[in-house]
Amino acid sequence: MYEDLKGKTAVITGGSKGIGHAIAERFGQEGMNVVINYNSDPAGAESAVASVENKGGHAVAVQADISTELGVQSLLDAAVENFGDLDVWINNAGMEIKSPTHELSLDAWNKVTAIDQTGVFLGSRIALAYFKKHGKAGNIINMSSVHERIPWPTFASYAAAKGSVKLFTQTIAMEYAKDNIRVNAIGPGAINTPINAQKFADKAQYDQTVKMVPMDRIGDPEEVAAGAAWLASNESSYVTGITLFIDGGMTLYPAFKDGQG
Repeated sequence: MYEDLKGKTAVITGGSKGIGHAIAERFGQEGMNVVINYNSDPAGAESAVASVENKGGHAVAVQADISTELGVQSLLDAAVENFGDLDVWINNAGMEIKSPTHELSLDAWNKVTAIDQTGVFLGSRIALAYFKKHGKAGNIINMSSVHERIPWPTFASYAAAKGSVKLFTQTIAMEYAKDNIRVNAIGPGAINTPINAQKFADKAQYDQTVKMVPMDRIGDPEEVAAGAAWLASNESSYVTGITLFIDGGMTLYPAFKDGQG
């Protein structure tokens, strides 16, 4: 669909399942080379590799802790060693922990922010350094959430991290725009992913979530992947520093959708 993506190389953190897996598959469809990072799901990562290659791309799976400098370095090394370059870095890996904030342990807070905030910083930093060193018009996409805008009680660590991702994305987008390095975020809403599977298996919770979406349905990972492909491509060449919300309208104050208030 986007001819300029063919042959380019992307790193996707957390690429073994859900949105990351869907982005990897879409990038395969675009004829890209993909480094698929995983932490504890080698089978999922190999499935993603197969999906990329079945669609016409090339892929490798790399186990790494993206909250560490060694982890993100191993992903860059894999991109260069296997495919000779880096063009797109997707900071997709994430996690959430539900807890009343007054009961939230420091360990739980640190686990979430290590992946959702520090991991985004480390991945972006190593990609920026590579793009600067090689004079490349590179591309970084950070996976945020509707909860960079919508408060989410009992998920304070997650909401705080995603709020950080928003301003971090905007800040480095401004800082490196002169280098033609584009940095954007995607803010998914309610998406059919493994992290939501248990919740959506409960019909009452599923129906409650659908009521929060003006389009009256849950989104699919492939719809988020389509947004990632557009942001990675030259079709969005004049776009930097935004959060592209892919949320069926969830950020539009859906409680008012029938004229209430």
